[in-house]
Amino acid sequence: MSPSRGFTLAEMAIAVVILALLLFGAMVPLSAQLEIRNVAETRRTMDSIRDAIIGFAQANGRLPCPANGAIASGATGAGTEQFGTGPNINICAAPIGVVPWVTLGTPEVDAWQRRFTYRVSPAFADLAAASTWATTAPPSPGSQNQACPTVPSGPMPSPPTTFALCSLGDIAVFTRTVSTSVAQGSALPVVFISHGKNGFGAWQSTGTRLPLPATGTDEAANANGNTTALPAPSGSYLQQAFYSRNPTPAVAGCVDPTPPGTSSGSPLCEFDDIVVTISSTALIARMVAAGRLP
Repeated sequence: MSPSRGFTLAEMAIAVVILALLLFGAMVPLSAQLEIRNVAETRRTMDSIRDAIIGFAQANGRLPCPANGAIASGATGAGTEQFGTGPNINICAAPIGVVPWVTLGTPEVDAWQRRFTYRVSPAFADLAAASTWATTAPPSPGSQNQACPTVPSGPMPSPPTTFALCSLGDIAVFTRTVSTSVAQGSALPVVFISHGKNGFGAWQSTGTRLPLPATGTDEAANANGNTTALPAPSGSYLQQAFYSRNPTPAVAGCVDPTPPGTSSGSPLCEFDDIVVTISSTALIARMVAAGRLP
């Protein structure tokens, strides 16, 4: 007869983990569990989009232009990057739209079945013929002139690469609390956004857009791409402002102060956007590794 034995530490640890998961499932409402799953799924999708954008740049020497969110899935041009026409044929039709999922080969929508808003700095997405990397004029949001602050003294980018080691983006992403607003990133080449559960301002697969957020809120800045700010340190140039911060529920009397923002004495407005950026440092490092830049 074999001697009896107790549980090993490993078996006890597994039992504790299983018990914790069962307790979590019992304590957290089904709707909350679903929301946690949707956020996790969306973040995984956005990670794949980030990798695809960098891969596109390595293959093509530039970032992709936005797709037109107003085109329904399956229609001509849906999900493909859009360039201008006539004299603007070498530049993006618009700096903001939706992630060009067909061009990149990525999912079209997030876990809430809405498209991702996508904003690109023109100097990083224009075709080589536009030569915006060589411009010395100060950048300004929405223009085609953000690039090197001075003409590069080192090797110039060789076509089809369309930006240089010194190229600058025109996107800044801020985070905030009730009392302060701080730039998380500045001179960024690209930002893309899931508009979360509330979906305010998001484009759908039908080519229709959900209602826009309230004017003057952080979610409105993310949906419209028309808010400007001057990131610290002093001397930084005016950039397009987007926001990435902790989720907050809808509340009456809320205020999202204009950046950089000081205390308003009011709670922050509803926010559930998920924001992902690619820094110029990370992008250029990958381009150098791929042999696209010196």
